[in-house]
Amino acid sequence: MDTKALFASLATEQVNSRSERLDQMNSLEIATLMNDVTADVTAGIEKALPQIARAMDGIVARLKDGGRLIYMGAGTSGRLGVLDASECPPTFGVSPELVQGIIAGGDRALRTAVEGAEDSDTLPVEDLKARNLCEKDVVVAISASGYAPYCVAALKYARSVGALAIALSCNAGANTSKEADIAIEAPTGSEVLSGSTRLKAGTATKLILNMLSTGAMVQLGKCYKNLMVDVKATNVKLRDRSIRITMNATGLDRAAAEALYEQAGGIKTAIVMHETGATRQLAEAALNDCGGYVRAAIESIGQ
Repeated sequence: MDTKALFASLATEQVNSRSERLDQMNSLEIATLMNDVTADVTAGIEKALPQIARAMDGIVARLKDGGRLIYMGAGTSGRLGVLDASECPPTFGVSPELVQGIIAGGDRALRTAVEGAEDSDTLPVEDLKARNLCEKDVVVAISASGYAPYCVAALKYARSVGALAIALSCNAGANTSKEADIAIEAPTGSEVLSGSTRLKAGTATKLILNMLSTGAMVQLGKCYKNLMVDVKATNVKLRDRSIRITMNATGLDRAAAEALYEQAGGIKTAIVMHETGATRQLAEAALNDCGGYVRAAIESIGQ
């Protein structure tokens, strides 16, 4: 199939019959329509849930083995990958190296469109070689259309070095899927503004990336119950959040939780100390022995 025929066949490039009067609608009508069509987003994601779960399992396994998660994409897709990666250190207390986002055209493409970059099949190889991609790593290539040569080449190179190659697209039968170990296809259909895949496709992409990173980090011990327990208190807001998390986990009032947090030197240790009556030294040792998993550390002391 030639490029023109390919683009013409993509569901994300079709005209949405529900929005044919878009230029005649008032503000409330536009907002209502855009809200209504978000049902397509959840429907598309639902179809992809088994593949999302497989990808999550693959990411967990690679990260446990010392690998990294690397998002790659062009335009909106690339920006969303960079966004998700940049949120991981403050949310989960991980190194910025663990989850990385690469956008075609480099960091300047975050603010200024570098239109030709997504058509390059050499740039992604250079980008991955610069990061010393290896067999322990995971590459998630994000392309709403599932066409971008940048993403196709990234997946091919990832597989050539033994890295786990995951394709994320919003069309069925995507080109990128053919080059992936795991293909996530969340078909979201035509956009309210025809072809503007920053809309439904972008929303679906953001939700799936949320699932991948959050699900992986939860399974890596960055969560106790439903609480973020690896938050690094690097500013006033995050210190306050850390104390409130300690309160929620222990049931203590603020003064007692703050005192425990200070004594423990962190949320995880504070929780283990409170739940087991252990000293800070014993709680830290248990957490270290259990790989940072709070629940496992509590159970190990109780044995």
